[in-house]
Amino acid sequence: MLEKRSKKILQVRVIIIVALAVILFLLTLFAGHPQTVERYYSKGLYPVICHVLHPVFNLFAFSVGDILYILIIGYLIYALFLLVKLAFKKEFKRAGFFLLKIIICAETGMLVFYLFWGMNYFRPPAGELLNLRDSSYTTADLKKVTTMLIDSANASRSRVTPADLSQKNGAIYQTAMLAVRKLSDDSVNFRTYSPGIKPSLLTPLLNYIGTSGYYNPFTTEAQINYRMPVFERPVVACHEMSHQMGYGTEDEANFAGFIAGIGSHDRLLQYSAYHLAVDEFMHALRYRDTTANNELKPRISAAVRNDFKAERVYWLRYQGEADILSSLFYDRFLKANNQPHGLGTYNRMVLLVMARYKR
Repeated sequence: MLEKRSKKILQVRVIIIVALAVILFLLTLFAGHPQTVERYYSKGLYPVICHVLHPVFNLFAFSVGDILYILIIGYLIYALFLLVKLAFKKEFKRAGFFLLKIIICAETGMLVFYLFWGMNYFRPPAGELLNLRDSSYTTADLKKVTTMLIDSANASRSRVTPADLSQKNGAIYQTAMLAVRKLSDDSVNFRTYSPGIKPSLLTPLLNYIGTSGYYNPFTTEAQINYRMPVFERPVVACHEMSHQMGYGTEDEANFAGFIAGIGSHDRLLQYSAYHLAVDEFMHALRYRDTTANNELKPRISAAVRNDFKAERVYWLRYQGEADILSSLFYDRFLKANNQPHGLGTYNRMVLLVMARYKR
């Protein structure tokens, strides 16, 4: 009787594994048609998910997604311990059944990831959606726009007061949400539904893996590292909420966060956006022409330079092996999800900004 029951459980689990694998395979076929993804997922199913989940999880002042990840990590540690224990006891049948259960959980997690948000990775690129297709530019063009951004960063930094820099996180988050809502109201391509940003309970860990924030696709929550330099926080908050808009790739979220920031009347948020842009553009210019990069460095005001130094000092305090390992993992994750440049995708925000300035 027991043997018969075990055989039935085995059959059920194998059928579930195969069924989930087939569904995931069909999703990969669907992902190969960006226009179809845009029409039926990004503009169809995803807004429905946002309308349902965003208001629900906004009721919680803390990040439900953080707790979910903590529980998942705890369960994985338990699962590894149990599998090793069963292997030492030579209970291979029981270990096999448990392994099938883990496979079902993993496949279910992947399915929820792509259905709740992940398919946005495969929609048409923002350059096409926003009519910013022309991503070609000369070094002279790059230098010209970098100069404009430096001047804007200098001017906006000069307007930032000590009171702005001593704002509580709650005020920063509210300002970022207002900026994202304004952008959403102004353009259908940046539409968002009940956006929200939360301080991450995992901030101490985020510091050591060099992360300023993250988006949880299972709960649709945007989380931020609440301890990083205050002038970084506003635009990072906008970046993470841009993922709630359905912009999956990091360069597109950076661009949307930048547009939200410079469109705000808040002094700190506006400076935060230009600070990000100058950082990205100076990196791009150094890659193209180190001489031009060196020529523009003195143009950056002392206050802005001090902020870059403070930013660098902050992150260097936590840099180590964990940061390197997480970067390698995340680089591969991005490449597996329609971002072939990996971590370099963040820097490709420059292409969208250049196309916007040219237009």
